[in-house]
Amino acid sequence: MRRAMVALASGLLAPIFLPVLPPLWLIAAMSILALMVLPSRLYPVGFFFFGLAWACFSAQLALDDRLPAALEGETRWVEGRVVGLPQQSDGVVRFELADAQSRRTRLPTLMRLAWYDGPAVNSGEKWRLAVKLKRPAGLLNPHGFDYEAWLLSRGIGATGSVKDGWRVQPAQGAWRDGVRQALARVDAQGRSGALMALVLGDGAGLAREDWQVLQDTGTVHLLVISGQHIGLLAGLVYLLVAGAARYGAWPSRLPWLPWACALAFAAALGYGLLAGFEVPVRRACAMIGLVLLWRLRFRQAKPWWAWLLAFVGVLVLDPLASLRPGFWLSFAAVAILMFTFGARLGPWRWWQTWTRAQWLIALGLCPLLLILGLPVSLSGPLVNLLAVPWISLLVLPAALLGTALLPVPFMGESLLWIAGGLLDLLFKGLALAAGRIPAWAPPALPLWAWALATLGALLLLLPKGLPLRILGWPMLLLIVFPPREEVPWGQAEIWQLDVGQGLAVLVRTRRHALLYDAGPRFGDADAGERVVVPTLRKLGVRGLDLMLLSHADADHAGGARAVRNGLPTTRVISGDPTALPVDLQAGPCDSGEGWEWDGVRFELWRWASAVESNQTSCVLLVEAGGERLLLTGDIDTHAERALLDGPLGVPTQWLASPHHGSRSSSSMALLTRLQPHSVLISRGRNNAFGHPHPWVMERYRRLGMTIYDSAEQGAIRLQLGAFGPAHIQAGERRYWREPPPAGTSMQH
Repeated sequence: MRRAMVALASGLLAPIFLPVLPPLWLIAAMSILALMVLPSRLYPVGFFFFGLAWACFSAQLALDDRLPAALEGETRWVEGRVVGLPQQSDGVVRFELADAQSRRTRLPTLMRLAWYDGPAVNSGEKWRLAVKLKRPAGLLNPHGFDYEAWLLSRGIGATGSVKDGWRVQPAQGAWRDGVRQALARVDAQGRSGALMALVLGDGAGLAREDWQVLQDTGTVHLLVISGQHIGLLAGLVYLLVAGAARYGAWPSRLPWLPWACALAFAAALGYGLLAGFEVPVRRACAMIGLVLLWRLRFRQAKPWWAWLLAFVGVLVLDPLASLRPGFWLSFAAVAILMFTFGARLGPWRWWQTWTRAQWLIALGLCPLLLILGLPVSLSGPLVNLLAVPWISLLVLPAALLGTALLPVPFMGESLLWIAGGLLDLLFKGLALAAGRIPAWAPPALPLWAWALATLGALLLLLPKGLPLRILGWPMLLLIVFPPREEVPWGQAEIWQLDVGQGLAVLVRTRRHALLYDAGPRFGDADAGERVVVPTLRKLGVRGLDLMLLSHADADHAGGARAVRNGLPTTRVISGDPTALPVDLQAGPCDSGEGWEWDGVRFELWRWASAVESNQTSCVLLVEAGGERLLLTGDIDTHAERALLDGPLGVPTQWLASPHHGSRSSSSMALLTRLQPHSVLISRGRNNAFGHPHPWVMERYRRLGMTIYDSAEQGAIRLQLGAFGPAHIQAGERRYWREPPPAGTSMQH
């Protein structure tokens, strides 16, 4: 039976590696084949095909529930009910709308909406809204967070921005939101947001600085409800019943063991429902249920059997859970503990068990964090030694009991005040640790190096004294000292990152790195912090020799402060330095300034007669082995004419589309003089400016230029000096990603 479960789990996981889903007729054929082989010795094959068919069918249903392409970018009046817990930060209300209806239009079952400067929105309310709809899409960057996969895993078929609306019906049955509002009104010594995260799994009340502290110290799991919280509550209830029975306080007519197991599972399930029943909670409830059932009936069952059943059970109920990082981290942490403690012949003392558990989890999760693109906390093993019991034994009981006793005057508020104070002390301590040892974002590894590092971590998890265990250290050190593919002398590696409606281009030679523009920042969305810095670190960039900000507009320089804070930066220059924040200490862009790095030539130009921000853009020419790239910022046709009269008005193979393809740029005079064979466009999908303009696109096509568009193809990489095609991130197909439209370049 165990082989059957492993085969079923393999089938349920297989679709995450598929570039496209099989057609429905093939899914049906796999189901029939599975039924045919089940009675034979090949029954594991049957279970595999059952899992594969079910996972593919579930994924296809989710894809079919996406917004029809014909409605992309349209504004529609819709009516639906708010579900989940709405989030509000920096004047933006984000919430999910379920079962939305619109006249003569089929809409997805669930939509994620943002309302800028909108009113308070509460769970359970029914609203009529004017919404500009978008199909699910996300930024595509190397080793970056896959937002499109995350949306699919949650069953969200559309996103959108609310233009107007009104409440049709007050909240009904939204008890979780009622609890949240009650917690928000409590005096928790400034930590009501942390209490809501701990009790309800709602992290919207935590400031960005708090999240950064939790990430740096590896303690996110303490405030995001996990199996630890569920297991602690279930264990406490079980021990209370067992203790009452032992000392004669339990009614003799009620058998204590069945009641202890039932009440413990009910407590776990109730806390899980309060927390929103996400994947870690589902896994914990499933495993707790199996352990309690084993305690009642199946005494010979092994812990690995319970783990495997819980793993398969979560995937059968929600096959798309495998697209979420939390699914892998949750099950992997439990598996590491079971593997390491189960392999020992003798017991450890309690303090050895506790300290080694933290160390082994940190060690075992390193390769998984790396492949998921998550940072590694260096202080986590030490910090968790104190933070875990602090939360588990002090904060959590007071928070849950205080929440339950809120209807009792003074009692609930007092307990929550104490819990808030304990959380405040914890955050102050965590901030001290994070300030000294921030999280480490290791560069991405080639697949072969990652496999060796994973094998090294597994060897180190084995008991001491086993042969070859010592080899784990040099294998795991590949994470710290990864093999790097050096840029050839005389060539430049160019990355146009996918930052939405903005620009960020990395130019890297053998020993130097330059960033042209730093991505946009609008409100709380800072592409410099969320996209540029993490991507550069994953690409192995340890610092910047130069950050060149073409001009001061928010879509080009908005992320500059985050980049400078996140990476050592030797020099900053801009075409409009006086309009930038003083702390950036940007120098001017001097026309005619040139230099050479590792056999690659660079030259600057700025229009001296510029009168407005776009015209002040600092233009950069990069030449490697006779192949040229021109980065133009947001210059318009007037600046283009001046450019053609200068030294940069020479034939250029690669052109960064001026002003994102705006109608006021990319003049025919510029294109015919430079004669580029390819153009790079950086813009946001369905942006409000209409970039790139159809006239400009027609101009590019008429001249036979190859078009690379970040909104359709994600990040774009080219090797300047090699005279080859560009590589596009969208070329790495996944079944949940839409292929680029016909007519765009698909070189990869």
